[in-house]
Amino acid sequence: MFTFACASIEGLTLNQKRETLAALKVSIKEDIASRKFARMLNAEAKRHAAAAKRDEQIAKAEARLAKLLAKQVGAVGYKAIKANKTPSKVVTYGAEANEIAAAIMAKKASA
Repeated sequence: MFTFACASIEGLTLNQKRETLAALKVSIKEDIASRKFARMLNAEAKRHAAAAKRDEQIAKAEARLAKLLAKQVGAVGYKAIKANKTPSKVVTYGAEANEIAAAIMAKKASA
């Protein structure tokens, strides 16, 4: 920032006043340029931070998706659960089934 060499401009000649005014204009331009540059750097830093945060969130979401896809095994839902169940009782066909049924009926009748 420009500082004046003297406290007031009352005792200066016209050329000295013009030189002081020109120096003041240059100082003002430099100050404006430095403030503009600082604002630009601040905005760039904010954009960089936002991009880094966005990339971090995308990476987290992709990791969650990969974890969910790793858990998924085949079809999911009612039909898949039903298809994967094993029968709770022994299923027999033919003559053995008749013998088992007769034994069960005999137990019920005797009770």
